[in-house]
Amino acid sequence: MLQGWLEWHRQTLLTKCAGLTAEQLKKAAVEPSNLTLLGLVRHMSEVERGWFRIHAAGQQLPDIYCDEHNRDGDFDDVAEADAESDYATYLAEIEAARAAVADLPLEHEFSQGDRPPTSLRWVYLHMIEEYARHNGHADLLRERIDGQTGD
Repeated sequence: MLQGWLEWHRQTLLTKCAGLTAEQLKKAAVEPSNLTLLGLVRHMSEVERGWFRIHAAGQQLPDIYCDEHNRDGDFDDVAEADAESDYATYLAEIEAARAAVADLPLEHEFSQGDRPPTSLRWVYLHMIEEYARHNGHADLLRERIDGQTGD
């Protein structure tokens, strides 16, 4: 059930971006926010990598768009971004995230510094929440860009 809801939310973000040009994906359409659909795609690439691959599976990987100088590079550096490449990165991160935790039980736990252990089950719930929140943002952005609403 957790996997199913997560997949539904992943597909919802893709649906919100479908049929738009690179320029439309980069448009900050809900002023005064600088939030864009491409920024959301880039952010979710970072989040997929972070929670599933780095934290849960323990893989040693760098951030994709962010660094110590710009923790919001996923959102901030969209104007010059390559939308097609970023979209491909997102799809690849989803596949890599699926593979990274495919053989781990939901009760699998990992540590994050001095925080209590976190379970893979919690990660799934958090990711569903993260997507649900950002898909709401995506819905508003898409409606402002071309009037499309729906799933």
